[in-house]
Amino acid sequence: MKFKALNPDYQRVIERVLEGQHFMKHVGIEMVNCLPGKITLKLNLAQLHMQQTNFVHGGVTSTLCDIAMGFAALSLVEKNKSMVTADLHISYHRPAYGEEIWVEADVIKPGNTLFFCEALVYTMDPKNGRTEVAKAYSTMCATQIVD
Repeated sequence: MKFKALNPDYQRVIERVLEGQHFMKHVGIEMVNCLPGKITLKLNLAQLHMQQTNFVHGGVTSTLCDIAMGFAALSLVEKNKSMVTADLHISYHRPAYGEEIWVEADVIKPGNTLFFCEALVYTMDPKNGRTEVAKAYSTMCATQIVD
């Protein structure tokens, strides 16, 4: 679906929020694409992202989904609004491994306060190409920024 951003400076707002996302920067998550209601993030995989059997830790996958869906919803709100997660559900389809993990998040239905979102997670590597590894759904809640 195509949505219209209520804030024409939504990309700058998201970039500013990204600067404050210390955990996201620490882990290495990068924003690849930002359109109204749609965000793509990427993570170059390293040992710190893996669990004990060398698959991507489920918490890393869940974090990617949560951040991406939050930014997808944030791209549709007016100035002085923020976004928090009200509900998050993730289904892991197969273990994730490879060189990169990606998430594409979309707003399914925007509202005044609640935004329903979905995310598709896949890995990319030269040997196996693109492999879907998880799907997530969330309800995001718009909140007023208080200075």
